[in-house]
Formats: sequence, structure tokens, C-alpha cells
Amino acid sequence: MAVNVPCLIAVIVLYVVILVIGIVAARKTNKTQDSEEVMVANRHLGLVVACFTMTATFVCGGLLNGTAEYAAWHGLLQTQAPLCYTVGVFISGIVIAPKMRRERYVTMFDPFQFKYGRKMGSLLIIPHMLGDLFWSAAVLAALGATISIIVDINATVSIIVSALIAVIYTFLGGLYAVAYTDVIQMVMIAIGMIIAFPFALTHPHVHLENISDTWLGDVPAGTEWAYFDIACLLVFGGSTWQAVYQRVLACKTPKIAMVSTMVASVVAFLMAIPAYMLGIAGAAADWNSTSYEGPIPIPEDQKSNILPLTLTYLVPLPVSIIGLGAISAAVMSSADSCFLSSATILTKNIYKDIFREKASDRELLWVLRICVVICGTLGTVVAVFSTTIYGLFVLCSDLMYVVLFPQLISVLWIPWSNTYGSSVGFFVSFTLRILSGDSLLKIPAAIKWPMYDYVTDTQLFPFRTFAMLVGVSCVIMISGLTHFLFVRGHLSVKYDIFNCHRQRTHHKHTSSASGVHADEDSYSMIDTIKSDELFNQAKMKL
Repeated sequence: MAVNVPCLIAVIVLYVVILVIGIVAARKTNKTQDSEEVMVANRHLGLVVACFTMTATFVCGGLLNGTAEYAAWHGLLQTQAPLCYTVGVFISGIVIAPKMRRERYVTMFDPFQFKYGRKMGSLLIIPHMLGDLFWSAAVLAALGATISIIVDINATVSIIVSALIAVIYTFLGGLYAVAYTDVIQMVMIAIGMIIAFPFALTHPHVHLENISDTWLGDVPAGTEWAYFDIACLLVFGGSTWQAVYQRVLACKTPKIAMVSTMVASVVAFLMAIPAYMLGIAGAAADWNSTSYEGPIPIPEDQKSNILPLTLTYLVPLPVSIIGLGAISAAVMSSADSCFLSSATILTKNIYKDIFREKASDRELLWVLRICVVICGTLGTVVAVFSTTIYGLFVLCSDLMYVVLFPQLISVLWIPWSNTYGSSVGFFVSFTLRILSGDSLLKIPAAIKWPMYDYVTDTQLFPFRTFAMLVGVSCVIMISGLTHFLFVRGHLSVKYDIFNCHRQRTHHKHTSSASGVHADEDSYSMIDTIKSDELFNQAKMKL
């Protein structure tokens, strides 16, 4: 198969347009040296741009490719991600987004560092950084596979070029550039997906009657709890990503943050429907009658490419070009979000809050830009060389749900939560998850939960949700116990190694990169007294 010149030209034009828009948007940032403007767009995102950039972040290449793959080979009931993510993000928009925006944080890890101390906050950053790395690598690898199939050029070249474009405009303009390029990317996604699926479904070699018994899929008997476990992971695990809260915190008002998140969740679900339809068309196609020259039936290692295969062989060339543009736009809108998300955390929560508290805005800007380059480079390298990206990404998604979700709930809504409870909850939930094993990464299960299937070596017990609930319980109980012991005087404060309840003089500072007052390490005594009152109220209710 020769290089598809029209598709190649279309990709080049798309990348040039996105790069130009990013550079133009970057000019707004270059007029100032304020690090907050780069990280959270000076909190100036209006409703329209916020809705576009939030939606583009959710509608990544993984969502489109994954939805098509599961629709084709597993059926509707097993394609949980679109609906579950929508529900989770919608709930986050109502409950979490306005609360985070009212506090004027810069990153989602600010409340952890303010309440639990910088070291504990930094520990919680680790699973998120790994998640961002593997997310960006997964979507870049998906784009490489897509372009190699449709355009017939080397996947490595497409991965490197795509990452380079995203790094350039993110380097120059921060969130402004990312947000405004998201607008054109979201338009491309919508047009490409909506136009493509009717052509695929009406292709003469697509026979929908062939899948009349399989399109719905099923939930095999005995796997209901495992199915529920994955659904909970998708619903609540999606509420722990910095890329989402970076946009929430950049909105002009808490109301805009709430509305844009809710709108984005619904639009993201609607954008998954065309991908689902394209997957159905691929499953119903008589590939022997098309120009497809690969092995039939499609082998297991190629089933994840059903979306690009459908766009290549089941739609006209002009539509194929538009569909390729949609996938490319979806990937770049997620990759740049990952790069900026990780760079912001490294700059604000690690470099500034731990090593250089008095760093100037100009210094922070250059640290942020360097971190963007580093994160982009790492994501590209992993995408090019790793063969287990999907497995790593799934495991990190697990960790976000199992480890970070209970921590996020606790830090925002459990007034007496402290570093003791947070650290115990972190290690207990992390340990339970790792010991439960992972089939994708070939990690054997050290703990075989009830209902374990010894034939397939599969956990049928909802171990992820169980580990998450144990983590929440540990945070609440250990925090409550240490709070009671120290505040009531049953244990001397000299044993308070994390300084959670020790009365001392704090040096508070206001950072232009945070917009909030940050304590040196933990609560002040006033905060401790307030949380003591709330702790007593909670006990009375129980």
C-alpha cells in the first residue's frame, strides 16, 4: 500500500492550523510574566471556551478508539466508558468543581499540601504523574497506529511530529494556547465523527443483520460484581485528573466551572455515539469484499484498530480524511492537556512549594516550560518503545480510583482528616490493589478474593471498590483517632511527628501562583479547634 497523499496533506494542514492558533493564543501569555496566567489562564475562561476545552479533554483518542473497539467485539453492555465517564464527570461538576474553584487553587494537589503537608502531598502526586505519562503515551500510540493504517507512514514519525506540535504551542502559551486550540480540535472531532458513521453504516459490504444477536453483548453469569467494579472505577476514577481541574480552576466563576463541566460530560457522551456506530459497522462488515488486504478474521492484536480500519475501507476518501482529522485532533487535545497538567504540578507543587518558595514568576515560567518539554519527551519515548502502554494506563487508572479518589473526598469533606489518616489510607489501599494482581501486566494475585476464578485466574470480587472503601475508612478512622488523642490531651503533642495538632506560629504567604494563603506544613490551631467541633458533631450524629 502506497502513501495516501491526500490524507497526508490533510494531516499536515491540520497540524499547521493548530500550531498557528496555538502560537496566536500564546501571544496573550507573552505579554505578561505572571505564572498564574500560564497555569490557569489568569482565571479568565468564559463559558463557551471552557465548555470546548473541557469537552476536548474528555474526548481523547482513547475514548474514541476504545469505544469503537468494545462496540465491535464486546457489545453495548461491555462498552461502559462513555456512560460511566459521563455520570462521573457530571457528578464532579455539581459537587467538586465549584468547591475547588471557590478555593482558588492552582492544582488539585494544593488542598493536600495545605492540609497534610508538602511531603504527604508530594507522595500523592506520584500515581497521578504516572497516570498522566501513560495517558499521553497511550493516546500518542493510538494516533501512531491510526495514521500508519490510514496514511501508510511510519507510526514513530507520526507520534514524534504530533507530540512536537503539542509541545511547541503548550511551551509558548500554557493553558491559553491549549484552551484555544481545543476549540478547533473539538470542532474537528464533532465534524469528523458525525459525518463518517452514516457512510460506514450504509456501506454495501456492511450487513448489520449479521450482528443482530451480538451487538448488545452480555454480562456473563458470575461476573456481575466485577462488572460493577469496573463501572465504579470509570464513574469515580474520572474525577481525579488534574487536566480536568486545571480547566475548572481557570474558569471565571464557580458557576461557569460547574456548568462547563456538566455540559462537557454530556457532549463527550454524544461524541462517543458515532465512534460506537463506526465500531458496529466494522463488526458487521464483510471484509473479504472490501479492499482490505490483511488477515481475516481480524487478529486479536489488530482488533483495537477497528476504528482506523473502518475509516480507511468503509467510507469514501474525503470522509476518511475528515475522520482522520477528528482522531488526530482528539489525540492532540488530550496530549497537550497531559503535558501541561504534569508540568503545572511539577512547577507549582514540587519546585515552588518544596524547593523554591520565593521563586519569581519569570523563574516559574521557565521551569514550567522546561517541564512541558520533559513531560512531552517522556510521553513520546514511552509511546514509541513500550508494548504495554494500555496495561500500564489501566493500572494507573485503577490507582487513581483506588488511591487518589478516597484521598480527594477526605481532604475536601472530612474536616478532621489529617496526615496520619491520609498516609495510612494511601499505603493500605495501594497495597491491597497491587496484591490483587493485574492480568494485563501479568502481575499474579497474591490475594485471592472470594469468587476468585482459578480457571482463568480472574478476580470476580469488586476488589478495586473494596480497596477504595478501605482507604476512605482508614483516613476517617485513623484521622479521628489521632485527632482525639492529641487534641484531648491523651497523647503528648511531642509525639505529633507530622505537626498536625501542635500549636505554633505559622508563616503564611500568598503566592501569585496560587492565589490562596498557604500554611507552612499543616493546620493552624484555630483550624484544629474548628475540626474538633465538627468531629464531635459527627460523633453525635453517629
